[in-house]
Amino acid sequence: MGIYAAIVVSPGPSFALVSRLALQGERRRCSGAIVGLAIAATFYALLAMVGLAAILSQIGWLARTVQILGGLYLVYLGITAWKSSVKAGAGQAPHPGKDRSFYQGLRVGLLVNLSNPKAIAFFVSLYAVVVPIDAHWTTRACILAGGALMELAWYWLVGKTLTRRVFRAFYVAWARWIERVLGTVLIFFGGRLILSK
Repeated sequence: MGIYAAIVVSPGPSFALVSRLALQGERRRCSGAIVGLAIAATFYALLAMVGLAAILSQIGWLARTVQILGGLYLVYLGITAWKSSVKAGAGQAPHPGKDRSFYQGLRVGLLVNLSNPKAIAFFVSLYAVVVPIDAHWTTRACILAGGALMELAWYWLVGKTLTRRVFRAFYVAWARWIERVLGTVLIFFGGRLILSK
């Protein structure tokens, strides 16, 4: 679980997404995104445990299509952040959309994590090393639950921390530049996903 924890806490598109929603004060969307990220990661972990991920990774065109679409989605999120940075010129926190529901956040979280086929490769390689082939189903279930709880706990902590008044005040003062940095990070990860093979 230590390797998994290191991957969860490392900065990437999921962290940028949760940070952006939390700093904007979008608590419901942020909560939905956190649940969506955890569901998607658990889904990939489950695929890896039952061996389907190995089969999916052999279907090159499908994995590549998902990778390109996922990269384009991250680029779209990055461009949206850049566009909202223009609104921040008046010292107000920009809001990316009108629907700020839990379910919209859930959808975004699912799309961000499911559109990253490298997650399949991560889980296949992790579970090939860590989970014995003859592991009982209860052991596997505990590993899945532990991973899901780790995702939820980490991103909840990030979201809870960044929605505090002191961070929100900082965000309002620096929203234009924070949105641009987070947008650039999302565009970078999207471009990297599109261009990598």
